[in-house]
Amino acid sequence: MRPNVVTEARLPTRLHQWWATVPFITSGVIITCGVIYLVCLLVGYDSFYEICFLPSAVVSQFQVYRIYTSALFHGSLLHVLFNMLALVPLGMELERIMGSVRLLYLMLFLATTNSIFHLIIAVVVAGNPLHPLPFLMNQCSIGFSGIIFSMIVIETSLSGVQSRSVFGLFNVPAKWYAWILLVLFQLLASNVSLLGHLCGILSGFAYTYGFFNYLLPGPSVYSAIESFSILSLCVRRPGFILCTGGTTYGQLPTHSSTATMSNGLSSGNLWRNISSWMPQRAASTAQPAQDPRFPGRGRTLGSTGNQSLTPADSDLSLHARLLDNSTNRPLETTTLSTETWLPDARHSTLDTEAVAGLVTTNQGVDIFEEELKKLVAMGFEKTEAEVALAAADGDPSVAIEILMSHQQQG
Repeated sequence: MRPNVVTEARLPTRLHQWWATVPFITSGVIITCGVIYLVCLLVGYDSFYEICFLPSAVVSQFQVYRIYTSALFHGSLLHVLFNMLALVPLGMELERIMGSVRLLYLMLFLATTNSIFHLIIAVVVAGNPLHPLPFLMNQCSIGFSGIIFSMIVIETSLSGVQSRSVFGLFNVPAKWYAWILLVLFQLLASNVSLLGHLCGILSGFAYTYGFFNYLLPGPSVYSAIESFSILSLCVRRPGFILCTGGTTYGQLPTHSSTATMSNGLSSGNLWRNISSWMPQRAASTAQPAQDPRFPGRGRTLGSTGNQSLTPADSDLSLHARLLDNSTNRPLETTTLSTETWLPDARHSTLDTEAVAGLVTTNQGVDIFEEELKKLVAMGFEKTEAEVALAAADGDPSVAIEILMSHQQQG
């Protein structure tokens, strides 16, 4: 009987280990959507008319809350299960690159833009003088899939892969991946919102082409949000990832086996994740000032002495640097209130060590902004420089290497 007991214990252990790899915001969205579905199932709520995205209600009664409530509700177990399984790899990849607060803002932003596109298209088509289609104004849409389609477009653009696998059956060009999924879902599933998925794709492309850049805050805004005392418990969670890279308390577990990665999430593709954003320009000899948080010359992990790295080795080492950015580095403690609520329900004033951690964090944000300005002054685009600097953990030398890699490989 003992071997059977051991075998039965493996599944919960593996599930726990897998769940520990899911970052904070991604796991939070999964839990929220799952709990909402279970509550609706228990109370027998299945009409969804009051919370779905209904263009006629938004226009006539200005019920803008439907923009966000519609994304959190799902109509069936298969609906919520499929959406959350699709969210896991996308959310894990984007949250590790962007940070937890930035990803949360991106999800809210995409939910808003998706609904705006949905509303505009529905109004234009319904008011078309040639062949009006008023039924679009009365379509009730729910589910997180619109945001997922936007994230598919963004992650595919960042990955730089040339092809994607569709359900493991066949490969398609990466630029057509989201569109092919849109057509397949319409053909294979019933009660699928074509307009909702289409608007998700449009929002994703608008984001990747930079049309929303003026609506996206800089890293100082995300760092300021992370410093709020009300969020201190969230920031201290192991899966929380700072917008400047790295977790606040310990190493976020990751799977290093390439056999478990698919659809462009392997080590070699993450380098192309960043380099696909980079401009084509000549190499610059200017060197930015040394960052005190990252002493020593900027070089990729795994290099020794003056040994040169091949592009493949550089791909692997930068991927390890991005995902394992908190290894062999002092923990950054963000404690920004004069009092901290302890687990045993006691209040304790900040000691000198916590104050020192606060000063270090604020200085780190200022240094990040300063290095970003220097990269922009060197001729790089601000968005591309910000992504490269975040991927390099604030190391300006590595950021320049990332920015120049595409030209060097050519």
